[in-house]
Amino acid sequence: MIWKRWFRADDAETTVEPANRDDAVASGNTEPFQPIAPADLQRPAFLDQLWREPEDRSRGQTLPRFSASASDDVEGGDDSEMARRKLALRDALGASQPVINRDVFAGRHDALGQLITAVEQNRVHVVIYGERGIGKTSLAHVFAETAREARYLVLYGSCGSDADFSAMFKAFCARIPRLYHSSVLPNSADAEKGDHFDSMLPDHFGPRELADVLADVIGTRVLIILDEYDRVVDANFRRDVAELIKNLSDRAARVQLVLTGVAQNLDELIGYAPSIRRNIVGLPMRPLNGAEVKELLAIGEAAAGIRYSDEACTMITTMAGGSPYLVRLLSHAAGMAALDQRRDVVSPEHGRTAVERVLNDWNASLPRRVQVNLAREDARANWPLLIAAARAGSSADGFFSADDVITELGSNITPGLNNPAFVERELKQFAGPHNLLERSEAGGTARFRFAYPGVSSLLLISAALARLTP
Repeated sequence: MIWKRWFRADDAETTVEPANRDDAVASGNTEPFQPIAPADLQRPAFLDQLWREPEDRSRGQTLPRFSASASDDVEGGDDSEMARRKLALRDALGASQPVINRDVFAGRHDALGQLITAVEQNRVHVVIYGERGIGKTSLAHVFAETAREARYLVLYGSCGSDADFSAMFKAFCARIPRLYHSSVLPNSADAEKGDHFDSMLPDHFGPRELADVLADVIGTRVLIILDEYDRVVDANFRRDVAELIKNLSDRAARVQLVLTGVAQNLDELIGYAPSIRRNIVGLPMRPLNGAEVKELLAIGEAAAGIRYSDEACTMITTMAGGSPYLVRLLSHAAGMAALDQRRDVVSPEHGRTAVERVLNDWNASLPRRVQVNLAREDARANWPLLIAAARAGSSADGFFSADDVITELGSNITPGLNNPAFVERELKQFAGPHNLLERSEAGGTARFRFAYPGVSSLLLISAALARLTP
């Protein structure tokens, strides 16, 4: 997850990872580890309000209504202008969907440039990786839009846990006109039929048969984007994709793959595949720095006619910790809080309101028994341990060990927490069918992960909130 790197330097540079990890280390492209700051381990008093019983509400309140129709038309009236500003702010900074429009894309100019260079100049396949919420899918969408403007044929697909190689790539081929095959003349009967590449595939095919067909693409270049590649659990699917990359590269085909997924390094996504290392390049996504956050907020300011104060901007930057998702989520909520009060300037108070709304929303998404467990006295007593565990669980599968937690604590270790056996025993008290953590054994080592991803998110943003609490 992105919060793993919340408290690291803002000015880290984005670099394309060399195929050899040792080269990355030698070139200084590794990111220095920073332990949790002591202030982040405090438990904000606001959290106590999350787990109180809901208050009774008056029946006399007016029921809410939509401010615009489904076609985004705003009815006339005294509040029509305010409704338009709110809709404009949503379109500019809304966090519920990835960015697909370059007009509201900010902070990834270097990554987009490196991705274009890798595809256009180096003719390699690219793997975009990083933590959740770091902007991989948004980058892929904006890259696709940019490539289409250059007359590339871009095919996008989102992977699932049950992804099937033949089914997915046959669907891709069904979107490539047969006119782009070298065997088809522009004025021939085959061209007039309007068939696609899927008609040229056998009923049962693998990566070699697929490469045989795709190697004959002419007249264009094809980009196949496999988003959320980390969700694929079938080892055969990943092996076939690696084999396809090798075959396409060996034949200098005009087809390239772009993979995106949650991972801390290239190997987590593609596995051990030395035969294709020279044909791929890794593009790690780094957190946004302060200047990029301001660039993103400026888009919302221009759209809604508001201004984020320097203090509010600093607060959002601190709370988001470089996560584009959190920057959008918090800045949108803060801007809405200001507009609700008919203010044109977003203040730190609006920022704090936004944080509390986000925490309330995340808490409401958790089962009641999880909320009760978070309010337990032993959870309060072990709050620093839980914060460290949330940071440790940043891998694609979310699992971490006692040693990982100790590493995250760094120099802020209280007596006993530098002992793996002691930490493991403390973590076990939160593991169970109806508790905060899941537990498994791997190679004789106990591994844990949060049963609900929302728990680690809530813990990590509460750690950032603690830094702002006097």
